[in-house]
Amino acid sequence: MHQPLHAIVVEIQQEKSESKLRQLPRYAAALWLFLQCPASVLVVCPTQTAAEEYAKPIPTTLPGYVLQSVVVGPDDIPVLTDAEAVIADPQLAVMGIMAHGAQRRVVEAFAAGIRKMDPEVAPRYYEYAYRTAARSARRLLEEIMSSTSWPVYSPFAREHFGRGKEEGRTEEATRLLLRTLEVRAINISDEIRDRITTCTDLEQIETWLDRALIVERADDIFVPEEPQL
Repeated sequence: MHQPLHAIVVEIQQEKSESKLRQLPRYAAALWLFLQCPASVLVVCPTQTAAEEYAKPIPTTLPGYVLQSVVVGPDDIPVLTDAEAVIADPQLAVMGIMAHGAQRRVVEAFAAGIRKMDPEVAPRYYEYAYRTAARSARRLLEEIMSSTSWPVYSPFAREHFGRGKEEGRTEEATRLLLRTLEVRAINISDEIRDRITTCTDLEQIETWLDRALIVERADDIFVPEEPQL
């Protein structure tokens, strides 16, 4: 197995969130501990206002640790209005829907492009674009693609696809949590391991992961921090 050279945490943020600003340094620290290589946070923002906020340094309570995220905003993402450009770079086209999806010509070019792509992969690009887009862009996507026969656009298929992604994220967060405890040389009983591995709540796993960075005993990841007076 090759040692990773650099790890990247990717976050898509529609607007400024104080809770997310607190979490981003923890994500980077956890990934750094887990993979033992340099780690960066990449924040993709569909609005320039959000991009400017996340581009600011994020201080932490750990002395000397200030996170500087790499931020991509709408000014950094080109406006693709040609189907051939979408086919040539579908990943960039997905980001274009997120940043410029309010423009009908952008959505129309995206729809025309993915209709010409390999049907084995095109539905995934549609789903990625749909999930990262603003509500107005979603409505345009649904309107323009409503006549398609691809099964992934049905409500049932969309729900199934989303559930699979959520399960995958939960499994990865669980693995990261266990690895963080291992790297920090914190002993884990069979009972604690079972409690972690049987949890299917992604938000809960991420909360435990945050605590795993600072606790001294494995039991303490289950105990909420005392409120500060």
